[in-house]
Amino acid sequence: FDHIFGYTIMNDTSARDVQLRYKQWFYGKSMDGFAPMGPCIVTKDEFDEPPVMKIRCYVNGELRQSSSTDLLIFGIEHAIMTLKAGSIISMGTPAGVGMGMEPPVYLKKGDVVRCEVEGIGILENTIG
Repeated sequence: FDHIFGYTIMNDTSARDVQLRYKQWFYGKSMDGFAPMGPCIVTKDEFDEPPVMKIRCYVNGELRQSSSTDLLIFGIEHAIMTLKAGSIISMGTPAGVGMGMEPPVYLKKGDVVRCEVEGIGILENTIG
């Protein structure tokens, strides 16, 4: 935790059609405009180590994901490796992604995605 500056919100967006075409998910997560972050960085001294924060995601006002950072499969300390200054680690997303729904539900142009993390704030984006 000595190497962590702070925490923010990242909307882990994916182009599923591109993502599923390749064995590496990188391609479907690295399109222009993907991975919006914000609204701020809260320094690590504002949280316990490891931080326990409620996380939620809404699509057009409908709650799709609700969890807590203490339920991460791998803890933050597990994800820290040799990094360069300014590196960002995204810890993933809770259950509730549209691809995993029955039937699958995908985002479309005009949808509003709202990500909330307790102690950090709200990141809201409209799908273009």
